[in-house]
Amino acid sequence: MPERSPGILWVGVASERLRSRLASRLGAVVSGEELRELMRRFPAGVAIVGVDLDGERLGLTIGTLIPLSLEPPLVGFAVRREAALHELLRRSGSFGFSLLAAGQEAVAQHFARGVPPIALWEGIDVRDVDGPPLLEGAIGWLTGRVSAEVPAGEDTFFVGEVLSVEEGLRSRPLVYVDRRYVTA
Repeated sequence: MPERSPGILWVGVASERLRSRLASRLGAVVSGEELRELMRRFPAGVAIVGVDLDGERLGLTIGTLIPLSLEPPLVGFAVRREAALHELLRRSGSFGFSLLAAGQEAVAQHFARGVPPIALWEGIDVRDVDGPPLLEGAIGWLTGRVSAEVPAGEDTFFVGEVLSVEEGLRSRPLVYVDRRYVTA
């Protein structure tokens, strides 16, 4: 029988989660799956990042957009290196974000694939603007240019200088939590 430590409840066969938490507290490294399970409980705003390079347009649903700095205005976001948009973004150096509103779940799902379907922009309402594509019906938009790239596991974390911001609909935002889209 294992020696019992004060403050630790020993139950027959400890669950995997309990062992995981205990190992974590004792300095062991957590698995990616454990991190994923925890982060699924933490809501993330949903946005579409769009890139246009010489008429080649791609979009991707992102849940990692965060403000980094107000002076200078910077945002950060991660893109999986295997996503079709990754290399186009690196070559283009510029991006546009559409911050999705409640009711835009279908749009979020459409762009969540990471590898573009044949008719990626068919049936998608896009604003009539120069530069990266921005979607109609969003709660806001921002455009920017990549100022740094940081390798981060299977992703690249992009730091972007914000060049423009515009408020859209006065609506509730779309968020992603516990493997589903919900309204905040």
